[in-house]
Amino acid sequence: MFEILITVVHVLVAVFLILVVLLQAGRGGGVSGAFGGGAGAAMGQRSAATVLGKMTAISAGIFMVTSMILAVMSTPTANDPTRSDMEEIAAEEKPAEAAASAAPSAGPASAVASEAPSAQPAASEAPPAAPSSAP
Repeated sequence: MFEILITVVHVLVAVFLILVVLLQAGRGGGVSGAFGGGAGAAMGQRSAATVLGKMTAISAGIFMVTSMILAVMSTPTANDPTRSDMEEIAAEEKPAEAAASAAPSAGPASAVASEAPSAQPAASEAPPAAPSSAP
């Protein structure tokens, strides 16, 4: 909710800043000169320039602050709802990794021996008895 509010303020300030900059008199007189100099005639040419300058500075400051707030809020660590899920998955994987790393710690010779098929059959795998030929 807060991020949406800051985004709306940011867009409105950006549009206002564009308008204020376009209204300022530059070398060509600006947009205010195109409309007959209405702002200059009403407030005086010098006061219009200072008012527009102050509005530009304030708008630019608000624009920069909202830009920084939105940048901080968009970082993954700031407010990521999936972050807690990822931490839970990582916590579940740690015991599995510890068990997997503990098994080969007996040494490479035991790992090879456990993987090699045994040459002697186990007790349950005794060869079948030869049929007796006694009549």
